[in-house]
Amino acid sequence: MEKTPKGTPVGVDDPYELAGRCDHLTGDGRCRYALSHAGNDPEFARARRADDYRCLVGETACEWRDCPHYRSTTDGRECVRCGLPEIRMAHQSSARPLLEEHHLSYHGGGGERSGGRGNDANGDDAEPSHEITVSLCRWCHAKVHKSFARVDDDVNPDAEALAAREQRRSEEQAEFGFRSASERFDRTSDERS
Repeated sequence: MEKTPKGTPVGVDDPYELAGRCDHLTGDGRCRYALSHAGNDPEFARARRADDYRCLVGETACEWRDCPHYRSTTDGRECVRCGLPEIRMAHQSSARPLLEEHHLSYHGGGGERSGGRGNDANGDDAEPSHEITVSLCRWCHAKVHKSFARVDDDVNPDAEALAAREQRRSEEQAEFGFRSASERFDRTSDERS
C-alpha cells in the first residue's frame, strides 16, 4: 500500500485507480496547462501546440500517469469512502469541515509504485510525480492514516459523523425557518415605556 512520507498508509495500492479526469482538461479535450502555463514547460507546450493543444491522454496509447502535468484534485462534495456529504456552515467560520482533502500521492514516492517518474539516482523522488487527492470525512481520514483501512472499502458513515451531519442540518434548517418581523424584533411593553 502507498504510504505518506511519515510512513502512514494512504489507503490505496495505486492512486491512479481512484484518480479522475485531469484538472487541466478542457471541455473540448484540450490541455489547459499547455495553453496557460507554456512558460513552465516549453517543450511540452510546443508538442501540444503542434497537436492543436489536444490532451496527451486523448492519444490511444497514453494513460493519465503518462502525462507529466496530470493533476486530479477533489471537488470536496462527499467522502469517497463512506459517502458522507459535506455541509458547510458559512456563518460559523470556526466550524471544522466534515470533509478533508486526502492525498493519494506524496513527495518522496512513499510506496512500491512510483511509476518511474522523478526518481533520482538514490531511488527517491526529486519532486511529486502527480497531485492526486480525494475527499474523506474526518473519521474515515483518521481510520485510513491510523490503520489499514482502505479508501475503497464499502462502509457506512461513522455514528459520530452522522451525528455531526445531523447537527449541521438542524442548524441549517433553523437558519431557513421563517420568523415574522414582529417575532424577530418583538419588544415587550416594558421596554417601550
